[in-house]
Amino acid sequence: MSIIIDKLNYIYSPGTAYEKQALTNISLVINDGEFIGLIGHTGSGKSTLIQHLNGLVKATSGGVYYNGADIYDEDYNLKELRTKVGLVFQYPEHQLFETTVLKDVQFGPKNLGLSPIEIDLRAYEALKQVGIPDDLIDASPFELSGGQKRRVAIAGVLAMKPEVLILDEPTAGLDPRGRDEILDQIAKIHEEQHITVILVSHSMEDVAKYVGRIIVMERGQVAYNDTPKNVFAHYKDLERIGLAAPQVTYAMHALKERGIPVRTDATTVEEAKVAVLAAWKGGIYDT
Repeated sequence: MSIIIDKLNYIYSPGTAYEKQALTNISLVINDGEFIGLIGHTGSGKSTLIQHLNGLVKATSGGVYYNGADIYDEDYNLKELRTKVGLVFQYPEHQLFETTVLKDVQFGPKNLGLSPIEIDLRAYEALKQVGIPDDLIDASPFELSGGQKRRVAIAGVLAMKPEVLILDEPTAGLDPRGRDEILDQIAKIHEEQHITVILVSHSMEDVAKYVGRIIVMERGQVAYNDTPKNVFAHYKDLERIGLAAPQVTYAMHALKERGIPVRTDATTVEEAKVAVLAAWKGGIYDT
C-alpha cells in the first residue's frame, strides 16, 4: 500500500475567531499504481487533503502513513517524502524562475545532491516525458506558451522520480487541445512507469476518461469513493453538492427517457458509442 490516511482531521486557525474544520475524519487507502480522481466543489477540502500527503500540512489529529511508516514520527524524513510524493500545484508555471527550461527542471535533482551527469539525465528524461522538444530546452521558460510552461513545471517534479504524482487542476486555464495533450502525457507516464497518480479536477469528462477511481469531497468529508461508473450513477446527488456528471451521462439518460433502450452508465464518448450502436442493433452489449 502506498498511502493510508487514518481518521484525519484538520482545523484552520484553531482557538481563534477564524477557526474552521477543513477536514473531518478522513480515512482512505491509495494503492500503488492507482490513477485516482479527486473532485469536489470549491472549498470542499481537496487541496487541503492533498497537501497532507507529502507533509506540507500537518493534521490536527489522525495519521498519514507512507509505505507503512508514520510521516508524523519525530525522526521521519519529510524531505525524502517530498521527493517520493510529488505535488504539482494549480498554475505551477507561476513557480518557474530559472533562466532556461533545462535549469528549471534541474533544480530539484540538484537539491538531492546528485552528480552532474545524473542531474542532466533526469532533466532530459523528464522533459522528454512531457513532450518538450529539444529546441526549447535552452529557451527561457517565460517565453513559452501556457501549455508548455505547465509541462515544464510538471517535468520539474518528474525529474525527482516520484512514486506518487499529485496534480492540482493541472489543466486549469488551458484550451481543450492543451488540456488533452497534458492529460494524455500524464496517462502515458502512469501506464509506462506504473506510478500512482492523483488528479484533482473540476472537469468530469477528464476524470471519467482517465481515472480508475473517484474520491468525491463534500464539506471536508468523503462523500463517494468508487469507480467512475458507480460515482456518476449518483449524478443527482452530485448536482446537489455543486458537481455534475460528464455530459455523456446526461445524454444517455435523455435517450433513455425518449424510449431508446440504452444503458445509462456510459461515462465516456467511446462507451456511449458502444451503447448507442448496441441499442440500434437491438443486441446485448457490455460497456
